[in-house]
Amino acid sequence: MRRAQIVRWGEPLEIREYPTPKPQGTEVLVRVTACGVCHSDLHIHQGFFDLGGGEKLSIEERGVRLPFTMGHEIAGEVVELGPDAPRGLAEPGREYVVHPWIGCGSCAFCKKGLEHYCPKPRFLGTVVDGGYGDYVIVPHPRYLVPFDGLPREVACTLACSGVTAFGALQKIGRELDGWPVMLLGLGGVGAAALAMIRLVTDAPVYVADIDPKKRDYALSRGAAAVFDPAEAGAEKKVREASGGGVGTVIDFVGRPETARFALGSLVTKGGTLVVVGLYGDRLQIPMPYFPLRALTIRGSYVGTVEDLRTLVRLAQEGRFEPVPVHTRPLEEANAALEDLAAGRVVGRQVLVP
Repeated sequence: MRRAQIVRWGEPLEIREYPTPKPQGTEVLVRVTACGVCHSDLHIHQGFFDLGGGEKLSIEERGVRLPFTMGHEIAGEVVELGPDAPRGLAEPGREYVVHPWIGCGSCAFCKKGLEHYCPKPRFLGTVVDGGYGDYVIVPHPRYLVPFDGLPREVACTLACSGVTAFGALQKIGRELDGWPVMLLGLGGVGAAALAMIRLVTDAPVYVADIDPKKRDYALSRGAAAVFDPAEAGAEKKVREASGGGVGTVIDFVGRPETARFALGSLVTKGGTLVVVGLYGDRLQIPMPYFPLRALTIRGSYVGTVEDLRTLVRLAQEGRFEPVPVHTRPLEEANAALEDLAAGRVVGRQVLVP
């Protein structure tokens, strides 16, 4: 089997050959048929998250060892179940979306079904080897979600960009129900949020992005207004268009510049900023803003296996239009990362081994 792996942090991935693994215990061997390329893969590839002030959150210190196989948006065909894997949850020969946000299984978070909050995670493609390859080992068949009727290239993206967007949309501030909602940054996750925002709110939707192509895309997908956050006076234009400011901004970029733009675009009191993006650095906020503006700032991180099941069902029912996907062979994994880093992608890139 082939794996496109990080061999040295920040350097091009190398495709290496390995024996096809044999599933042990409750494990399942899955042949990868599609694997999305996520922006967080860029940070993992570099080996750190930027905390600002010269500080970095090391990927290696989180337990990742090289060579490492990225890829957490995985769809694939079940090939073989381990001897202890429960039968009936997954069938050999059938394709499934893999829920990658797998915890230790025994902590308080895992017992509540919040495995994505587990302090000792086994996340596929971010902590243990993932889907940039021909095969992947999944610890248990309960993490496999059938997606009959959906293209595999679309279904795989629901495992991260889908559940991440869906989870963030659940955090729209309800005190200001009806106020416009702004999506800031229309990369893969932001585009997914635009596609499914009508599942959670009827409020006017604004989109802010520095890329005119992405602003045009947003208008074609029903955005009420679009803005360039780098333009002088952009915050004022948002407040004028909305009659005083938007109720919620969901920041899919996650930099100080975008957060400041978001805070300047919110209503005077009661606004909510939801931070999803991981670009990094750090933000200074005057503490009086929190009580004087009744300000809410919160993070949002991926989702549960039940979220994924719900999202797959909604997609099967045609409740939202999927984001555009662009397929590439595994051999183009490095080119895919380069295009993503350069901002040349509208929608989602998907590697097809």
